[in-house]
Amino acid sequence: MLSELRGLNEECGVFGIWGHENAAQMAYYGLHALQHRGQEAAGICTVHDDHLLIEKGEGLVNDVFHGDRLNKLPGHAAIGHVRYTTDGGRGIENVQPLVFRSTTGSLAIAHNGNVTNASELKRHLERQGSIFQSTSDTEVLAHLIKKNISYPQNERLKKALAQLQGAFAFVLLTEDALYVAQDPNGMRPLSLGCIGGETWVVASETSAFDLIGAETVRSVEPGELVIIDDKGIRSDRFAPKANRAICSMEYIYFSRPDSDIDGINIHMARKRLGKRLAQEVKIDADVVTGVPDSSISAAIGFAEESGIPYEMGLIKNRYVGRTFIQPSQELRERGVKMKLSPVRQVVEGKRVVMVDDSIVRGTTSKKIVKMLRDAGAKEIHVVISAPPLIAPCFYGVDISTDSELIATGRTTEEICELIGADSLQFLSAKGLVEAVGRNDEDPNRGHCLGCFTGNYPTNIFADTKLPHEKELV
Repeated sequence: MLSELRGLNEECGVFGIWGHENAAQMAYYGLHALQHRGQEAAGICTVHDDHLLIEKGEGLVNDVFHGDRLNKLPGHAAIGHVRYTTDGGRGIENVQPLVFRSTTGSLAIAHNGNVTNASELKRHLERQGSIFQSTSDTEVLAHLIKKNISYPQNERLKKALAQLQGAFAFVLLTEDALYVAQDPNGMRPLSLGCIGGETWVVASETSAFDLIGAETVRSVEPGELVIIDDKGIRSDRFAPKANRAICSMEYIYFSRPDSDIDGINIHMARKRLGKRLAQEVKIDADVVTGVPDSSISAAIGFAEESGIPYEMGLIKNRYVGRTFIQPSQELRERGVKMKLSPVRQVVEGKRVVMVDDSIVRGTTSKKIVKMLRDAGAKEIHVVISAPPLIAPCFYGVDISTDSELIATGRTTEEICELIGADSLQFLSAKGLVEAVGRNDEDPNRGHCLGCFTGNYPTNIFADTKLPHEKELV
């Protein structure tokens, strides 16, 4: 993926496991499978002898859990987290899971998403005496839970979760249970799995299950609270199920190709996006190539449908140091040539179709087009397996303000001229929905198309902060 170069980033991945003697090791492997969702920090919390143990730090999973750090985390249950952050969100106090200790018991929380009414809730809680130790939305939930101390734990969680709005997938760990919660619109991917019929696991993506030998059971339902403890697993609800609105960018870009969301394989969905794109646009060309990695599946689909041969016209350098994963515009602009190289013998003298999954600011697309042209490409036709990004995301995806999005207020022809291509075409919103195959007429299978249309599935508050303005989780 080129998310670190283009400024399009999924903020984190969450993992949980209950009933395994090596819970921390299993969480470690699970987080490896979710590393693409966040490269800035990682953490694991376990339960051992009625105590919560935590190890976390900034860096990749391998960087954080070196030496004997995993050995410090015995226990039969664990939750884990990987995240992407902005400059303002760094600091060990923001690295998850967050652990809260009190005389009534301890609680660890890991979270993926963005609570759109977090600022309002924080002001309300601070007026009642709450003191926040981090800039993360995640801490809001902990304070809300403590405010309902007179209720049983399950009821406290339900009352707290019911006050949140936005997109969120939570895993919570106490001395007695693992809790899993999904927002009422089901905007973040979250799946349940099982190992041997006794060990329960949960993860942002099913690819984590494959690595640890777990079988996928089902997706966590919108508005559902799953409770897992030594008695087994049971389901409750903290909110009525609203119309499902899974983030469309999960299928287009974020999730691993070997993951499934609601039974739909990501690689196959991206191939169908490429096929639909080839049906919607007609281009005379000699070769199709995709921008590694997330666009490869769509490029293969485009080639199959159009009859134009697919070739590896761009090669990704997989050994660039972490400097080029830092989320700053300067490094994004400098890093393209370090990350990608054109294959001259594939593109020289050819009419090239360059398939990509999105254009955010346009700076990277412009540089890739120039690289292909410098390598001798005769024509470069850019096709995008998604509609134009015209609006910011308020739900935890680091999509810039609309003033920085190249498609906002510009025609396709104007964008094409800016990136230096011979032609530019986008997939239609209708084509996206139909190709993914979720069937938006079914309220349980809908999409969030907010960044493509500006129409959002939940309330957006006047003080709702964009992901780049706050700590991302």
